[in-house]
Amino acid sequence: MTKANILLVDDNKSFVQTMAKRLEKRGLIVAKAFSGEEAFEYIHVHPETEVVILDVKMPGMDGRQVLKEMKANYPLIEIIMLTGHSTVISGIEGMKLGAYDFLTKPCDINHLVAKIDEAAWKKRRHEEKIRKATLREITDRSIK
Repeated sequence: MTKANILLVDDNKSFVQTMAKRLEKRGLIVAKAFSGEEAFEYIHVHPETEVVILDVKMPGMDGRQVLKEMKANYPLIEIIMLTGHSTVISGIEGMKLGAYDFLTKPCDINHLVAKIDEAAWKKRRHEEKIRKATLREITDRSIK
């Protein structure tokens, strides 16, 4: 499987830099954002992003706000919520808002990579279904 294009969003810059290096060593293509606002700026320019790793607690737009708006504007992008301030309620809220999964810091890097791969595969599968449906619609119109 082609390695995923991901966006890592967290206000903790040292965490982002360290995690990005660890994920890049595993062949992932990693972009970084340090706020919800930066994440939207990046996604607007790079809609090919497949998976967003999103911290729950951030100043300004928190992770739940970012998740909600990102799913409304970019519904196929998969989002994995990541937090050091985990509660069951936050996880349930994130899943209800459309998060692919919810993991706590520190998380096992291999587990995170496996979740990223699963989420990217899900996005690619949805995109393929859309392409096939569009092609079928075009073909049906040209036959009539």
